[in-house]
Amino acid sequence: MSDTSTSLFSPIEIGAIHAKNRVVMAPLTRSRASAGDVPNALAATYYRQRASAGLIVSEGTQIRPDGKGYVTTPGIYSPAQIEGWKKVTDAVHGAGGKIVAQIWHVGRISHPEHTGGTPPVAPSAIRADAKTFLPSGAFEPVAEPRALTLDDIKQVVDDFGTAAKNAVVAGFDGIEIHGANGYLVDQFLRNGANQRTDEYGGSIENRVRFMTEVVDATIAAIGADRVGIRLSPVTPANGLSDSDPQPVFDLAVSELAKRKIAFIHMIEGATQGPRDIVPDFDFAKLRNMFGGVYIGNNGYTPELARERIARGEVDMVAFGKAFISNPDLVERLHKGEPLAEANRETFYGGGAEGYTDYPTLTGEAA
Repeated sequence: MSDTSTSLFSPIEIGAIHAKNRVVMAPLTRSRASAGDVPNALAATYYRQRASAGLIVSEGTQIRPDGKGYVTTPGIYSPAQIEGWKKVTDAVHGAGGKIVAQIWHVGRISHPEHTGGTPPVAPSAIRADAKTFLPSGAFEPVAEPRALTLDDIKQVVDDFGTAAKNAVVAGFDGIEIHGANGYLVDQFLRNGANQRTDEYGGSIENRVRFMTEVVDATIAAIGADRVGIRLSPVTPANGLSDSDPQPVFDLAVSELAKRKIAFIHMIEGATQGPRDIVPDFDFAKLRNMFGGVYIGNNGYTPELARERIARGEVDMVAFGKAFISNPDLVERLHKGEPLAEANRETFYGGGAEGYTDYPTLTGEAA
């Protein structure tokens, strides 16, 4: 690639998905789902406004009721939720965009008020150093989880496959497994949360097993060319850590490469924090091992995005907060225009304010 401005805006094939540019809208929890955790008409407007992205990754969407960790996050397990998402995907496709569903189970980052009165589930019964907003409005520490049994694990894996099928029924172009930021898949990978002594814990091979089973279930459901995964090898988000992350993620990515999935979406560094939190961690090694579409995420300025794509260090770049306040982010990047600042007070919950009312360059609502 020669001209950097062309590089960021050139098309790319992401497995079975044709993207018109290399700008990705990162998954952004906005906590605005309606009763029953159903996406609503406002969500359809919000995503349609941002359909100029090469690829939109939806907000985290729980695969089942106990996968929920935050208020009013959407699900993709009930008929009403699938119908709600159909309106969103229709709106995005009508505006020429592509969208995948980020499917998640938050594991231990939850509370009985979110999980129907039962303890959250996790690889091991180790409480996370994290808090969550509850339906009552309180901001409380997450609860101590119970360790999943082997039968439980099989069911969760099956539920990821079902969620992938539901996503395609709802009109999504594919799915992204949330394997990052201290949620359930990540909890199995890293020994700060996984202290099991069976085939899902202990050795690196055992800790990677849950991730590969989830990936295989989604591949069986919708095909490898519509499956991606998000990883965050070194982020301390939600109190998660690993004593030696490089070999864990070397093995994880080598397994993903074998399966020829559509993409890896990599959080490089600490989520919403420094990119060099573990200076000697080798992300380039993972990118080269994977061989497929690699989406870089975390702290990307427009300049860094152009440079890294031009050098072939990433294939696409994901922007998060910039997409909240700039529905026309792609146009602004293309023209070199300044970006509007986001209002943090309206990130979570509420209605149209701070959600669908950010203006475009022309000064009009998107």
